[in-house]
Amino acid sequence: MAHELAGSADDRAETIAPSPPTASPPAATPPRLRVLAVLSALMGFASISTDLYLPAMPAMGRDLGADTGSIELTVSGFLIGFSLGQLFWGPLGDRYGRRLPVAVGLLFFVIGSAGCAISNSAGEMICWRVVQAVGACAGVVLARAMVRDLYEGSRAAQMLSTLMTVMAIAPLLGPIVGGQILALSGWRTIFWVLVAVGLATLAALFTIPETLAEERRNREPIMSALAGYACLIRNRRLLGFAAAGGFFYAGIYAYIAGTPFAYIDYYRVAPELYGIIFALGIVGIMATNMLNSRLVARLGTTTMLKIGTSGAMMSGLATLAAGMTGWGGLWALAALLLLFVSWSGLIVANSIGGALQDFPARAGAVSALVGALHYGSGIAGSAAVSALADGTPRPLALVTALAGIGSFASLSLVAARRRS
Repeated sequence: MAHELAGSADDRAETIAPSPPTASPPAATPPRLRVLAVLSALMGFASISTDLYLPAMPAMGRDLGADTGSIELTVSGFLIGFSLGQLFWGPLGDRYGRRLPVAVGLLFFVIGSAGCAISNSAGEMICWRVVQAVGACAGVVLARAMVRDLYEGSRAAQMLSTLMTVMAIAPLLGPIVGGQILALSGWRTIFWVLVAVGLATLAALFTIPETLAEERRNREPIMSALAGYACLIRNRRLLGFAAAGGFFYAGIYAYIAGTPFAYIDYYRVAPELYGIIFALGIVGIMATNMLNSRLVARLGTTTMLKIGTSGAMMSGLATLAAGMTGWGGLWALAALLLLFVSWSGLIVANSIGGALQDFPARAGAVSALVGALHYGSGIAGSAAVSALADGTPRPLALVTALAGIGSFASLSLVAARRRS
């Protein structure tokens, strides 16, 4: 286990909330390839649920008689369900194990996806997207907890980076596949495809073992576990790690909600080409996740997070300059936004891993809280782009810059705690 506990001296010195002596250590045996494949699929539900229909958003608006802001709210509605739902699935996973709550969540996802496919207005679509998100988030939050069941310390962050590299295939292919489905069969078929994906993942879930043994489950009442969030949120170190990822998610979801209209409507990019441009950012995310998985055990989660948030801040400010002035047109804006999202590989896994490392006995609840903060920030980012929409890329550039600055500034909470 020595290599699994490896990390920087800073990371080891930062631990402020040691686990109770009775907490059992993570399983010593690494998961098999099948487990990793299923975990990657579960963690990819947040991406595939939105990325697949991004190229169809303008067409959906025309078909449903809705304006740009209303269709962008289908992203915000998804994030509301995704953020709040995690707060319930986390304690349920700590009490009843991981597989059962994930299975129930996948059923909600299937129902919500079918509802989206038969929606006849933007309002209906937003409501069904909330249901879809409540189901999708169960797999994401508990897949992270399953990683914490099996690994600890910088090794957990390393495994999260590996999983995110694999799961990046979903957003890499999502807009491209979505654009082709739109061209061949219309936007409603995209959601029927998501129904099929949900059912296939549900079947695959029962081919892997439960990672949380009976003796390690949290037996306190669910309401008490929910009340425990108040205690967790007061931990400055946890909050600093979570906020660094949260601000970055605000920029990511501003990018997701704003680029279809900035590229397709403002710069007249074909929907099929939009998918290719979007995929380039995913390649960047995969590359930085691979870099993080190689370096995090040696440099530590905090150091890697500092590098990532610094890069996000600088690329966000450059995006603001290009978006406000129009300098370089489409390709300058797209290149700077792709650079911004590429820092995800150094930010997201380390934000989650840093927050999880002090609380192995409450991995589900901590994962849920961090996820809720991340995606709650995503709500703010996508909603801000929707509220400020003026038919130009300027609102997208502004939100991206603010997100980068906030992500970098959040690490002061971690640093302040270390100095004290």
